[in-house]
Amino acid sequence: MSFNGLGLHLGNLSRLSAAKTRSISPENFTGEKGRGGMATTGTGASCARDLGQGWKISPSVQIEAGQTFTLADIAGSGAIQQIWLTPTGHWRYSILRIYWDDQENPSVECPVGDFFGMGWCQYAPLNSLPVCVNPGSAFNCYWEMPFRKRCRMTLTNLADEGMRVYYQINYTLTDVPADTAYFHAQFRRVNPLPYKQVYPILDGVKGAGQYVGTYLAWGVNNTGWWGEGEIKFFLDGDGEFPTICGTGTEDYFCGSYNFENKATRQYQEFSTAYAGLHQVIRPDGVYNSQQRFGMYRWHVMDPVRFEQDIRVNIQALGWRSGGRYLPLQDDIASVAYWYQTLPTAPFPALPDRDTLEVR
Repeated sequence: MSFNGLGLHLGNLSRLSAAKTRSISPENFTGEKGRGGMATTGTGASCARDLGQGWKISPSVQIEAGQTFTLADIAGSGAIQQIWLTPTGHWRYSILRIYWDDQENPSVECPVGDFFGMGWCQYAPLNSLPVCVNPGSAFNCYWEMPFRKRCRMTLTNLADEGMRVYYQINYTLTDVPADTAYFHAQFRRVNPLPYKQVYPILDGVKGAGQYVGTYLAWGVNNTGWWGEGEIKFFLDGDGEFPTICGTGTEDYFCGSYNFENKATRQYQEFSTAYAGLHQVIRPDGVYNSQQRFGMYRWHVMDPVRFEQDIRVNIQALGWRSGGRYLPLQDDIASVAYWYQTLPTAPFPALPDRDTLEVR
């Protein structure tokens, strides 16, 4: 396969390519060559009234209540290489959707906070290879997102108030190899999880591809440890039993023994290139009574490959008396990340606003 500007890494940054670098932002809504910073109206016009065109006239956009704004609409062949967003307001009420090659159904449909590992609508540092979240609300994504005909990316504001968004989408225009699949991300939430039921992270996927990541926002409704449950990957026609079965929740997220710091006897946050428990929201003894956790696992070095279909679920297990497992009825939300061939099957309906709400 000839080098075309996709999949750059430190080992090949020095190689020349015919790929064209482009960038979309409120200062260049279309990403056209030589058309950045030309705005004469925008959210910064008043601040730049003494300076004029070219002086930060349009650094952001305002998305009013109930509106959908098109962040990017790119024709041709290429790949999204980096997304930076700073959404204000309720992050569960801002819905990110991405459509590939004029498909009717989105291949990405997710509250923007959950997509970037901030499902509890509170900031926590996240420092990983494909996703990082920096102070104060700087959401960054480095998942490579190829397309062959068109990329359309939208943000919908479900809140009662307007939201201001600064953003930049960096991409390349280049040929896409025949064996390249399309990026997908799907959100789900169950609150509470019914007794003795497993949590469905992903199902209904048809096609060939590879599963590359999981984010969970887990709210615990019981006392005690909550992470005994196993994650299971059902691949290519698996029936009752999966091909891949984990050994526990903290094990899957590359931790161990309750994520506990033995010196402090507390949950210990960590954030690494491929896995982390980056967020622990502790009770305050007044109104914030439930413990809440945010964790991610990126299958960058160990993608889970499938040829026909994939289904992923996780158990919610704690402990009851007598050293017995307790099926938990917790508040669990997730984002599954994967690549697959098109077409994208319709996703389950996104929960309504009340069901999305973090309380």
